[in-house]
Amino acid sequence: MSHALTAVSPVDGRYQRHTEALSAYFSEFGLIKYRVHIEVEYFIFLSQFNLPQLPPVSEATIAEMRRWISDFSTDDAEAIKTIERTTNHDVKAVEYWLKEKMQGTDVEAHTEFIHFGLTSQDINNTAVPLSLLDYHRQEGLPLLDRIIASITTRAEAWKGIPLLARTHGQPASPTRLGKEIMVFAERLTRQKELINAIPFAAKFGGATGNLNAHTVAYPDRDWHRFAKAFVEERLGLQRSHPTTQIEHYDMLAAYFDGWKRINTILIDFARDIWSYISTDYFKQTIKKGEVGSSAMPHKVNPIDFENAEGNLGIANALLEHLSVKLPVSRLQRDLTDSTVLRNVGVPLGHIHIAGNALLRGIDKLIVNEDAIRADLEANWAVVAEAAQTILRREGYPKPYEALKALTRTNEKITETSMRAFVDTLNVSDAVKAEILAITPYNYVGQ
Repeated sequence: MSHALTAVSPVDGRYQRHTEALSAYFSEFGLIKYRVHIEVEYFIFLSQFNLPQLPPVSEATIAEMRRWISDFSTDDAEAIKTIERTTNHDVKAVEYWLKEKMQGTDVEAHTEFIHFGLTSQDINNTAVPLSLLDYHRQEGLPLLDRIIASITTRAEAWKGIPLLARTHGQPASPTRLGKEIMVFAERLTRQKELINAIPFAAKFGGATGNLNAHTVAYPDRDWHRFAKAFVEERLGLQRSHPTTQIEHYDMLAAYFDGWKRINTILIDFARDIWSYISTDYFKQTIKKGEVGSSAMPHKVNPIDFENAEGNLGIANALLEHLSVKLPVSRLQRDLTDSTVLRNVGVPLGHIHIAGNALLRGIDKLIVNEDAIRADLEANWAVVAEAAQTILRREGYPKPYEALKALTRTNEKITETSMRAFVDTLNVSDAVKAEILAITPYNYVGQ
């Protein structure tokens, strides 16, 4: 039986094709690989800090050790998991595996400088933000950019189409379809700028954040300078200092909250498009062989937008827990962050499921201009705002009340009834012509 059929979560099952790329960052394999990355780079960086007992690593050995990262395989991860069954400690298993790899190299005499002076959180609290940074650059942002580009393209294509607006669900002053769609592109772009400004912070400071072990071994060295240089110059993260044993996760919480806001905008978008489809403003392209309803053959359901809305809701629920839980830890640390962090990829997976659904749905949209124009034609009352505003300009007595009396009768306002009303107004022919030139199709503002 295939894994997709037996997976407990749809992220790794039904929707695996949309989330497969995320396993490089957030799977158990991915986490182990990032831990190896941190340990190797730390050893190399430490060797360049002029410690008497640890000479600089040769360029050839540096290249070989970095191949342990680039060529890291599932067999390597399995070997580390085998060691973990004995150690019952995941980071210690990585340390022992690396010490085995160093046998037969020109650094085998210096294996004790692997994980030197560190606690496991120095590895985890750099591995996780590094994986998130890589994800953000290689998967998260590109997905968001594709969505923004897709929305922007439609907004540009539809910018000239007048649209009956609805405020409180009721007909309101007309707008343009392209502008209403562009609202979402602009909102997403602003949130993209905000989330890009959030640093990926990392803790690196020993058992309680003070680099005690490093200092007792080499008291004459500036270990905080070393730690900052390693985290920021070698890893490309931002070092948090001072800390307890763990990262305080405030920046991580900000990152998750950033995605929550993006998701909320996308939910708003999905619901608006769903509403436009329900009013027949949009048709959807029909894919041969695809079934819209199991009972009603005529239906083409807006399933992509519904799928997106559902997955974005799940993502936000999980992101909310991550952002409020992770910054809270008892005293210098408890272990609750460790198990929670293993779920970081789950809400991001749901975001990718939703994002792909939105892109599919947007690609299926076909504007039904006949339905849009019919709705405008049926709502001539919306030009009342324009008429009363011009009358205000002319100093006409109580123009709002005059239009209110007209539009709140039980009779339907049409082009004919509007013309008849304008004819009764005690204004110049030029003003009457100005009002009569206004229609639901051209009263769309700037």
